[in-house]
Amino acid sequence: MSVCSGDWPSAVEIREFQGLKEFKQAEDLQRAAWGEGDIPDNADLLLALQSEGGLVAGAFEDERLLAFVFAFPTRDPQVQHSHRLAVHPKAQGRGLGAKLKWFQRDWCLEQGITCVRWTYDPIRSVNASLNIARLGAQANIYYDDYYGAMEGINAGVPSDRVLADWKLDSESVAAKARGEQVDVGAGVNGAPERVRIPGDFSSLASGDLNEALAERIRVRESLRAAFTRGLRIVDFDRDETCYLLG
Repeated sequence: MSVCSGDWPSAVEIREFQGLKEFKQAEDLQRAAWGEGDIPDNADLLLALQSEGGLVAGAFEDERLLAFVFAFPTRDPQVQHSHRLAVHPKAQGRGLGAKLKWFQRDWCLEQGITCVRWTYDPIRSVNASLNIARLGAQANIYYDDYYGAMEGINAGVPSDRVLADWKLDSESVAAKARGEQVDVGAGVNGAPERVRIPGDFSSLASGDLNEALAERIRVRESLRAAFTRGLRIVDFDRDETCYLLG
């Protein structure tokens, strides 16, 4: 399966990986995206998982890997776990992450897979903007310090994550795929509740680690309390950097 969209230069192609050389490029890309201290998924593992039904696809330009997505099957044949999505820092701002995820949706639906799940850091607005606002995933499960202490861009703060739940065949996700506006669900008082996150957590963490830690705890407690009351993340306001919970 291969996609070449008119939304970017025609030289960029999105397709599944072909050959060990491309899997090796994925190792280098992960180091560039998350820092040298963050251990990448190695080429042998990616190759083996692809051969057993996993998805390893990338955005290529003149044979250079600009971004990639890596996902594997779960115990439920209709559910895929998406483990990695990385865009090279020099290729950011071109919409490649979203294009790879829509490629993933098409690929999964062709295989009879109707749900994709993945964990992401809920305090980073770039993650929320893509996963929730653009793709239409939702979330109501919170993991404290999921990976333990990490290095690279994640160093110094707990590695909290939420579990994104992407219903590929839902009408709301299909509408997002068509570029249509989607109304979010109502909260307990008739309007979605809000949880604000920092606009640029990476800059906050590098400039004031104590404040970054305080923000991590504030967002953690707010989301966990909302999830306990039966609410879930249903959208993200990119202008206000607020989660909407319904």
